[in-house]
Order: sequence, then structure tokens, then C-alpha cells
Amino acid sequence: MSRAVLITGASRGIGRAAAIAFAERGDRVAVHHRDNATLAEKLVADLPGSGHVVVGADLADPDAVRTMVDEAAQALGGIDVLVNNAGIFAPHRITEVSYEQWQAGWRRTVDVNLIGAANVTYCAVQHMKSGGAIVNVSSRGAFRGEPGQPGYGATKAGLNAMGQSLAVSLGPLGIHVVTVAPGFVDTDMATESLRTRGPELRGQSPFNRIAQPEEIAAAIVWFASPEAQWASGTVVDLNGASYLRT
Repeated sequence: MSRAVLITGASRGIGRAAAIAFAERGDRVAVHHRDNATLAEKLVADLPGSGHVVVGADLADPDAVRTMVDEAAQALGGIDVLVNNAGIFAPHRITEVSYEQWQAGWRRTVDVNLIGAANVTYCAVQHMKSGGAIVNVSSRGAFRGEPGQPGYGATKAGLNAMGQSLAVSLGPLGIHVVTVAPGFVDTDMATESLRTRGPELRGQSPFNRIAQPEEIAAAIVWFASPEAQWASGTVVDLNGASYLRT
């Protein structure tokens, strides 16, 4: 059965891979972007199937979020699956920035990664029916820390907690919520780190590599499926044993 899927930050990286994976199984996908309509439109044109759409919004803008989600729901005929994938990774190491830069880094990261995801979720739930699913894309940084980007680690930890809270709130409505927490993934966000620290980062996993976006996308698609409803409330590590938590 074809479902209506909204993926934030879907013009590249994990979001792009997820859009392709959902479309390949026959779903209709709303590809969200912030400021790269060209990439999003190219992706939609290349997706298998039909009924896909491009939607744009800065997730730090609550009004733009509401408009974007409503446009996606109207174009797709509702929303069955939400993937909260969009996020920013802004450096603001406490020992290297001014007080003003520190505040700005935190404010922007929180506005997009956490409050933005919360607002997208609120708006999407208004269009969901029983059987719906929400998959949040977190990070291993929520557990091990991100010294150069503390706002990123903190917002991903917040996303984990939000997913658990909403799993309880939305379960009675038949909507399940799962959070996946990848380690390093071979995307644009990791390009600079891989250029300067590639061997070290690959060596963190016993597989001596980092993840491909398609591997994370495959997990997202499964956790969004009806078969995964009983996983609701969980935070699933996808880091190739590069960081083990108890």
C-alpha cells in the first residue's frame, strides 16, 4: 500500500537516501529542503513512481514549518510517515568562540535540530491517522558528546527524549515513534571530517569504515513500517559498534 511520507532535509545525505528507499517501495514522498530547491527538484524528478513533491522551509521559522507541512499533506493526501532528518552541525567549541558566537551557535542549532523537529512533528500529527509512524534521526553524539559542536550533541539528546515522550503520547492514537542514532555517515556533513581525520574515524568501528547513507535509510524504512510498531519508544544505535553504551 502506498503511503504519504514527509522527509525533512531530504535533498541530500541520509534524507536523500531515505526518499529513494521509500519511493522504491511505492510510497509518495515530500522532499523537504531549506534553501536548495534545485537539488530537491532533481531528486524528485529522478524518484521512481509518481506523486512526489518538493516542499521548502527554514525549520527555525514556526510559521514556515506549518505552511510546509500543510502543503506536503495537501499534495500527498495526508501524512502517514514523518522522518525528522534535517539538522545542522555548527562548530562552537567553548574555548574557541566569543560569548556572542557561543549564544548564536546554540540558538541556531536548538531552533533547527530540536524546536524545528518538534514543530514539524506537531504539524504532521494533525494530518496522521492510526497506523502512522515517526522516525527521528538522532546521533551517537547524543551519548558520547560533541566537544566541538555541543549544541548538536545536546539537541540530539533532546530529540531522543522527545521521541520517547511522544511514543507514549501517540501510542493510543496508533502512531509509533522510533529514533535512530547513526555514527559517522558518508554524507556532505562529514566531508571535512573525513578529509582531515578519515583513518581515525574509520578505525573507530571494527569494520574499519563508516556507514553509507543507504544503510541508515534501510533502517528508517523498516522502523517506519507497521511491523516495527512494537519498537515504539526505542533509540536504536546504527554506528557499526564504534560506540557502545550501556
